[in-house]
Amino acid sequence: MGKEINAGLIGFGTIGRGVARLMLERSGEFMQKKGFALKLKRIADLDVAAPRGLDLPKEMLTTDAQAVLNDPEIEVVIELIGGLEPARTFVLRALEQGKSVVTANKALLAQFGDELFRAAREHGGELAFEASVCGGIPILRVLRQGLFTDRIVSLYGILNGTTNYILTKMAEEGGRFEEVLRQAQDAGFAEADPTMDVSGKDAAQKLAILLRIGFGASVTPEAMFVEGIERIGRQDIEDAEELGYAIKLLAISKRTERGIEARVHPAMIPKGALLASIRDEFNAVELVGDWVGPQVFYGRGAGERPTANAVVSDLVELAERRLEGGGSRAGELLSEAGKTTLVPMEEVVLPYYVRMLALDQPGVLGQIAELLSEEGISIASVIQKGRAQFQGAVPVVIMTHEATEAGMRRAIQRIDALSVVRDRTQVIRVEEL
Repeated sequence: MGKEINAGLIGFGTIGRGVARLMLERSGEFMQKKGFALKLKRIADLDVAAPRGLDLPKEMLTTDAQAVLNDPEIEVVIELIGGLEPARTFVLRALEQGKSVVTANKALLAQFGDELFRAAREHGGELAFEASVCGGIPILRVLRQGLFTDRIVSLYGILNGTTNYILTKMAEEGGRFEEVLRQAQDAGFAEADPTMDVSGKDAAQKLAILLRIGFGASVTPEAMFVEGIERIGRQDIEDAEELGYAIKLLAISKRTERGIEARVHPAMIPKGALLASIRDEFNAVELVGDWVGPQVFYGRGAGERPTANAVVSDLVELAERRLEGGGSRAGELLSEAGKTTLVPMEEVVLPYYVRMLALDQPGVLGQIAELLSEEGISIASVIQKGRAQFQGAVPVVIMTHEATEAGMRRAIQRIDALSVVRDRTQVIRVEEL
């Protein structure tokens, strides 16, 4: 007779429902393949009356999370309520009792990772979180296990399905950002309040977790440079196409001699790059290791089924470790923030796409070129788009060679102050993957 592992679930929303369904449907397989049973003993949620399409005994459901946390028979707690509080309090309470925790809460891990991993180590528990980044793509497990012996040199990620969906539709069907965002909301690919997604903050939280696993770095999202896609326009999409690029919201980390780069922003990438072909709500991570070279991981980044599968996979792994009597591995994930040298964004060196509205008259390009030159920025190419369209101005597109971010910011500030320039200059960084 196999051993039984009892789990408690806090948060019975879309993902929680998927987790409960998967555990109920596959319980027999767990016993057959792993030699133990996973039993969902208790479920806590503020609303236990809403129909979920599952046949569950009423005594399993409670509105009191403490009933899950304080149950001595529950060995693993699954936290799926999201946000910082009360999730942090609940997770700490579970860990302090020696329980293990599975979570999909990227915000919690990005903000309080060291505190939670330290609590897990001190009390002999585990903290698993595969579902917190890229949903159905097992990227964290790959970094922790498959590439544990390698040294990650660089990582580029399309980590947010909403923004990738929006940029895909803008490129393939046209339309302004605001119009496509509304379509994404109607299709269920964007939240009613899409701020976390389109601002890049969601991707930054996920990058913070990837940095901990892949680079051994403790970096909060607030310490990173983060820029969203709100200012990406149809003209930028068309220019990128003409120049042989696609625009993607990228989460980027690189090892350099000066430290680690960590940034999230829209970037132009060559259309022949693998990440340029990632469409709609899909996610992808491209990384380069010292020994394995380039690796690409691709799949659905969110949704009930992929995320629930990642949660239950973590649950199975934790159950195996508890039955084997292995010690906590949480200490492996602790990293001292003071030992992480983050390269300031101002020191990052990149090529740039620059688009401005400039008066259609002699000498204007010369003024702009001179300002760029004074900041150490050389021009790779210039395209003037048509005749005067707005207040006697024409769109001018400049592709630069590599330049520092600080130099580009100074140059754009000076360019925007010119009397011959109308409207705010658009700048998009270029990553030659």
